[in-house]
Amino acid sequence: MKYTVPQFIDVEDKIIGPLTTRQFLIMLITSGLMFVTYKLVDFTLFAILGILEILMAGVLAFVKINGQPFHYFLLNLTQTLIKPRRRIWDKELTDSELRDIIKAPPPKPAATRRVKERIATRKLSELTLVVNTGGVYNPDEE
Repeated sequence: MKYTVPQFIDVEDKIIGPLTTRQFLIMLITSGLMFVTYKLVDFTLFAILGILEILMAGVLAFVKINGQPFHYFLLNLTQTLIKPRRRIWDKELTDSELRDIIKAPPPKPAATRRVKERIATRKLSELTLVVNTGGVYNPDEE
């Protein structure tokens, strides 16, 4: 049998010309934010803030880093800054102390071995019957 393999699954759908839904919403929200800024502040401050808002919206909407949208990059950056996974060794011991630790014999771990219970042959045959009948057979009903 031949199956068609989906291609271009990572490409977002274009809804308005070359803009995707995400890009259109970012631009729409930026336009609303600029309108509010225009109504609330002086024109000089509005011009400065408007340029900054357009630049930030353009970066969020159109810039890709490693083939991923910029907001994924920002999410990964904040996760890394909040909880980094790389552990960096802070050497507090001197070289002589480390040599002493290496020369010392390692402590022997306590011998704790768990022994599994053996399942009785009757129990195994009951379980096999339950699986083979699809759960219709129930040994507890007898």
